[in-house]
Amino acid sequence: MGKGGGCVPSKNKRPAVADVPQRSTHDAPIPMEENAENNAAVAIDSTSQLKIFIVFYSMYGHVEGLARRMKKGVDGVEGVQAVLYRVPETLPADVLEHMKAPPKDPEIPEITAAELTDANGVLFGFPTRYGCMAAQMKSFFDSTGQLWKEQKLVGKPAGFFVSTGTQGGGQETTAWTAITQLAHHGMLFVPVGYTFGAGMFKMDSIRGGSPYGAGVYAGDGSREPSESELALAEHQGKYMATVVKKLAQA
Repeated sequence: MGKGGGCVPSKNKRPAVADVPQRSTHDAPIPMEENAENNAAVAIDSTSQLKIFIVFYSMYGHVEGLARRMKKGVDGVEGVQAVLYRVPETLPADVLEHMKAPPKDPEIPEITAAELTDANGVLFGFPTRYGCMAAQMKSFFDSTGQLWKEQKLVGKPAGFFVSTGTQGGGQETTAWTAITQLAHHGMLFVPVGYTFGAGMFKMDSIRGGSPYGAGVYAGDGSREPSESELALAEHQGKYMATVVKKLAQA
């Protein structure tokens, strides 16, 4: 959590996530062989522009700061383009005002669950709440039931980036507990690992992030992402872009 760019959705925002059909607890997913034409495992035309969706929730701007720098990393890989999206807010306007959350950038649209099928890869960003993802992001994942039933996200690569208030606040557990969402969809978790090289071993300053993905420490909200944290985010975007590109060309 922390201060920074945030967002009241624009009047032209996309349809609410609630419009996406929810699955019944008795529904079973459609077998993969019956839905191959819609499956992410189908080969992609490597000559087309590949798209990585950077889908995030940011109340005070820390996660958004990482997302914007991550986009730079993705866009730096030829043939791959990043698109920023935010998930719908679940808190009422008066509560956000009381929490002193800044307005959201109307230039970044809200995403619906159904739009995830248009991505060749996804990077999900969210702040931690008691060591797990924020409720706004969990609500978005909960809206993907129809995609799960039809197995439309199977084989699609995805990764995470996070924000925590303290050094022991969940930089790793927030990513760990989010992996279950990908597993149920049959998506491919792509951790950044130690591909950032020496930057992963620096001990001269406080730095968020882990082998699971980029991260930022927000402190009491006044701390902004450091250049080291932003550099890891940019690297993760570039790394994900290269992975998506290789999978598309396989």
